[in-house]
Formats: sequence, structure tokens, C-alpha cells
Amino acid sequence: MKTFLTSLMGSLAALVIFAGGCVLAGLLLLVLLAAGSSEGSGPKFEKGSYLVFDLGTPITDAPPAFDLGGLRRRAESTQVRQVVRALRAAAKDDRVAGVYLSGDLSLSSLGGGYASLREVRAALGAVRAAGKPVVAYLTQATTKNYYLASAATELAIDPYGMIIMPGLASEPMFFAGAFEKYGVNVQVTRVGKYKSAVEPFTRREMSPENREEIQKLLNDLWRTLLADISEERKVSPVALQAVVDAEGLIRPEVAKSRGLVDRIAYRDEIYDELKQRTGRAGTKEPFKQVSLSDYLKSAKDIADVAHGGINLASSHAGRIAVVYAEGEIVDGEGDEGEVGGSRFSRALRKLRQDDEVKAVVLRVNSPGGSASASEVIQREIRLLRKVKPVVVSMGNYAASGGYWISTYGERIFAEPTTITGSIGVFGLQFDVKRLANDFGITFDSVKTGRFADALTLSRPKTPEELAVFQRMVDWIYGEFVDKVAESRQLDKSRVEEIAQGRVWSGSDALAVGLVDEIGGLDAAIEYAARKAGLGRDYRLVEYPHPREFFEVLQELLEKGLPEFALSRSAAEPGLAGEVTRRVKSELAAIKALNDPQGIYARLPLNLSLR
Repeated sequence: MKTFLTSLMGSLAALVIFAGGCVLAGLLLLVLLAAGSSEGSGPKFEKGSYLVFDLGTPITDAPPAFDLGGLRRRAESTQVRQVVRALRAAAKDDRVAGVYLSGDLSLSSLGGGYASLREVRAALGAVRAAGKPVVAYLTQATTKNYYLASAATELAIDPYGMIIMPGLASEPMFFAGAFEKYGVNVQVTRVGKYKSAVEPFTRREMSPENREEIQKLLNDLWRTLLADISEERKVSPVALQAVVDAEGLIRPEVAKSRGLVDRIAYRDEIYDELKQRTGRAGTKEPFKQVSLSDYLKSAKDIADVAHGGINLASSHAGRIAVVYAEGEIVDGEGDEGEVGGSRFSRALRKLRQDDEVKAVVLRVNSPGGSASASEVIQREIRLLRKVKPVVVSMGNYAASGGYWISTYGERIFAEPTTITGSIGVFGLQFDVKRLANDFGITFDSVKTGRFADALTLSRPKTPEELAVFQRMVDWIYGEFVDKVAESRQLDKSRVEEIAQGRVWSGSDALAVGLVDEIGGLDAAIEYAARKAGLGRDYRLVEYPHPREFFEVLQELLEKGLPEFALSRSAAEPGLAGEVTRRVKSELAAIKALNDPQGIYARLPLNLSLR
């Protein structure tokens, strides 16, 4: 600590002298004050308050990268587990009279899928079961927004609002035409007739096999959504499908007449009723409330309430580690939002050697990626399982490489809407010969072996070189199938049938033997506690964990202020924003293709459901 403080003071002095120290020191002082003010037992609120859940806060699986007393590098976000924890605590907390949902869902690409929302809906069900009202207010509600809000006891919509629920669709983006136009050539090696991740680079439309599997997946997910909504709204799935097909964009009057909402009202009318319920009718004060983020800041106070007496804070309790594998699986350390094979396996190794950690829950929310990185991670999971229980909880995605790292879990939990499977392998080899030639650029080479320049981008691969890559793909696919057969105790022939790169919903994955049980993260944690013999006396620790204040401050000093945006960033709305997000998402997925052999176990780059 002394060394750190000495270094800190030296860095501060240098920055003050050479970089306009007054401004920087002032900002650092504000950060220090913010961090200091965040300590303590958390905000107080009046008994009889409503817990306000702003759906506009992005939902992620893993913990936020860091929290600097409320000042973040990126827009504030909330973990699925924290949302669930807060709602379950509110159900039992006699200070909380009910829950109010409002806003439009802002979801990260991986953290906000239907599997995550189903866990949140279950937590809202706990509030309902406790006899407390869940009031939801809709304006322009998407399918995901309505799916979550449909779990409310009282559901209202703005008179000029809308439920935008035309059904599920997946609209892939294809680059083959652009590559052809600009002279980029792509050569493919793959195994699995459903392994369609290469299609964006080689086709202008879906293959029949890809269309078949995506249609089946959408049907499975949609069937689950209709069943969940119909159960809460007391409207049959057939009736729901009828209104969706008849309207697409469902107006308030139709939504009310068909039972999708309870009433049509302006927001101020809802506020007035909440003021009445909380004893503030006729005053200028807002209704008694506590935001979900403020409620979570009193985490120590709500821990026992949320978990029914489980001792999460005791320093003497055994530890269960929840490890988040969220994002593309890549070789090396990986960036934020990626699962770096080296970094992730190192964390698992430390957990294996930590005697205080009695069990590990691997929370997977990944479409896969590098085959070699997936194997590096899986190796550590197999070693870890030899010394302590390893339980897998699948989030929205656990497919291809995401399934590769999951398959040796002692028990695998998934939601019906989890996207999993995709047991297949592909290789991509690019060349820019024609593009370079168009600019007058040519290449020549000297080599000492037949395949010395096989990985070049300067020319297409020869048939002999492609055969080398195909042998590698075939071998890795065979390894993948063997590993699944061994870990899941299935005949290899059976695995071959359900592999072929095919994507499965969680409910179908249970039927074919790829997962063991339908359930969320809480169910996986409870199972791990039982297997470790901890009962109800354990402490949860998360990896990656939010960094401590001094760790973040040191990075601030090392990297400089331009890296840290202290203002809340907002996504560009409208058509331009949607196109930009789609293109950025596709390019980010391409950037993550960093396997040194060019071989991947990954979902289709553009499998997005809306």
C-alpha cells in the first residue's frame, strides 16, 4: 500500500506539472469524493415505497467493468443477477410496497436476450406471489419489453403508445457481394451441414439448411414466449397469435380489448395513483420510491432477505465462485466484452488452487469463437472439476465454442430460450489479391517449404493448401464430437446426429441430452452449494469482479483522462442508429476472428433475434 501511495503521489505530481494539474486534480478530487460518498450502508428510503425498475438501464450478464463511485467509463448497466436479487429481496422486504416498471428496454447484444428476461420475469413472479403489486407502464413496447412487462399485476399503456410485437425474425447480413465488388476472396473449410457461420462471407442469402434451422429455432423461442405471456395474461396462445398476425403493431384499444393490457392511461394518471397508494396524494412530492440501483447499493442490508437467510457475507462461510464467460471467445488476453483464452484459463486455475472456493458456477453467455481458445478454457474446467464441483448456467447464448467450454460441467442448466448446441467447426481464409492488383500492388515470395506461405493474404489457397485446412477442421470437429460424447455420456453416433453445426433452443437441447435441467443462475448456484456440502451457509464471489477504487484510479493515472468518459453515453436513435449498430456488431464479430489457424467454433455472425 505504501509503495502504491508513493507511486500515486508521484504520478499525481507529474500530471499536475505537465498536464494542467489544476483541472486533473479537481476531477480526481471529485472522483474521490464520489467514491467516499458511495461507502456506507446505502441510501435510506421510507417504508411503503415502490421499487422503481427503469427498463432503460442496459442489462448485462457479467459485472460492470468498474464503478467509480457512480462515474463509469460506459453507460451505467445492471447485472441480470443483481436485478433478480433486488426483486426477490423486494418481495420479502416489508419496506417495499410494490414494484413499478417503466421505460424502454436497453439491452446489450448478449446480456439482454430472452433467457435473461425469463429469469427477471421469474423474480417478478416472486413479488406477485408475495401479494405485492407490480405496476408496468408501456409506451412504444417492443416484443422484449412486452414479454417482461406482461409479468406485471397491473399493465397500462399510453393512449398513443403501441405494442410492437409482430413475431420473431432473424435478418442476416451478407458480405459476399461487397467482397466480390472490391476484390476480396474467401475460401471456406467446414464440417456440419448446418454450420452457417461462413455464409455471410460466401453467399448473398441463406442456404436451405440455415433457413431450416433458424426457422425451427424461432418457432421454439416464440412458442415459449407465447406460453409465458398467456399464462400471466390469461389469454390463450392461439388468441395471442391471432392478434399478432392481425395487427403486428398493436394499438392501445386493440391491446386492451384482447387482454394484452389492463388499461389505457396517461403517465401522470399512474403517478397520481401511486401517490395515493403511498400516502402522498395531493402533495407536490413524487410517490414514495427507491430506484433499483439505489436499492442495490444497500446490498449488505438486502442479502439475507433476497436469499432467504443464506449467509452470503460471512467471512467464515465457504465460497462459491460465479465465473462469467460473456462475449466472443478469442485467443490471448481479449478485450473488455471478450473471453480471452489466456486470461480466462488463468482465472480458472487460480480458483482451482484456492482452497476457500468450494464450488464454481460457470455462467456462459457466448456465441463461441476461437477453437484453440475454447480448448484452453475447457482444459482448465476439466482440471477444476477433479477437485471441486463445476456447474454450468447457460444464459442467452452458449453455442459452438460456448458449448465447447460448457460440456464438461457436472450439471448444465439452461432456459428454454437459451440458444445452444451448434457443434461444428469452420475455417475462413481470405485473400486480397484482386483488390491489391486494382491499386497496382503485386506480391512475390521466396520460401523453404511447400506450405510456408499457406497463410498469406496475397493470393487464393491452392487445392493442396485447402486440403490441409480441411484436415485440420475435420480433426477439430472429431475432437469436439468425442468430447461431447464423453462428457455427456452419449454414443458418438448420437452426438453426430445432433451436431452438424445445428443450433438448438434450451428446451430442445434438454430433449436431445445437451443440457440437464431447465433453470437460471440461481438454480445453478443452489445446486453447486448442495454438491459442495455448503447447505445455506456460503459466500458468493464473482469473476471478473468489479475492480476496487484504487485499481481504477491507478489506471486513470496511467492511461489519462481521455480514456474515461464521465458523461453518460447514449445510442443514436432511429434508422441511422439501427444501421450503425448492425454494421458495428458485424465488424466487431469479424475483428474477433483471431484464431492463429483460422479455425472457429462459432454461431452465425449475425444471428440476432428481434
